[in-house]
Amino acid sequence: MARILEDNKLTSPNYVDWKRNLTLVLTAAKVHWVLTTEVPELPGPEAPQDVRDRATKWHEDDQMAKCYILWSMSNVSQQQHVGMASSMDIMHNLREMFGQQNRSSRQIAIKGLISTKMVEGTLVRDHMLKMMGYVNELEVLGAMLDGESQVDMVLASLPLSFNDFVMNYHKNKLSMTLTELLNHLQSTEDLQKKE
Repeated sequence: MARILEDNKLTSPNYVDWKRNLTLVLTAAKVHWVLTTEVPELPGPEAPQDVRDRATKWHEDDQMAKCYILWSMSNVSQQQHVGMASSMDIMHNLREMFGQQNRSSRQIAIKGLISTKMVEGTLVRDHMLKMMGYVNELEVLGAMLDGESQVDMVLASLPLSFNDFVMNYHKNKLSMTLTELLNHLQSTEDLQKKE
């Protein structure tokens, strides 16, 4: 984990990549949750033990997250953020500083997701991995697409050779994750090759 942050220190132009790598590291370290959970007030001694334990855990994990965040920055950025109260405050400030870059990257990823069409005769796996890459990038950039919309966008990007699959999907009101869809599309592609 340390190597990921060491090799991808935050500089102005790499904010999006840095944030993606940081998210991976914080998730692996099991401290990412502090970035999505409000700061708990320190409970008094009369509070139930589980409330005190949760608040203590949050503050300990927040300190760990701050260390990872600061460690992955240049010295100048570290100096700007070292005195901030929480990891959430640091990330909010960085979002303010680099938000426009984030927005531009999100627009590019949305455009890529919408405009990508699978070329007849190419492998469906390659196409699906490209589409899943756009979806993952959008999630990292803060644009959330529900699973059904993700699948609909992929289905709309398929060539005519998959029309029967798409019609069957809608007719039977199927519901799949992108990974399940990838597996079904590969099976359909294999059957088409045999025919």
